[in-house]
Amino acid sequence: MTENSAYEPPGAEMPGIDAIRQRIAELQLEHRGLDAMIAAVGQQTRFDELQLRRLKKRKLRIKDTIILLQMQLVPDEPA
Repeated sequence: MTENSAYEPPGAEMPGIDAIRQRIAELQLEHRGLDAMIAAVGQQTRFDELQLRRLKKRKLRIKDTIILLQMQLVPDEPA
């Protein structure tokens, strides 16, 4: 065992897990907010189509980021 190695008991969480979970929660909140904004813009009789497309793209990028972060929380399975 080297001087820099540290023993982690079974089940110990990796550093940063809480930060990842917090970021996921923040992104999910923003994702829901974009849902409301998209619905509101779509309800308008004269809406800005470019703005609507930008909101939808932003919503998709947030969803992709959420998925990537959730994948970091899943432990790797041995082959």
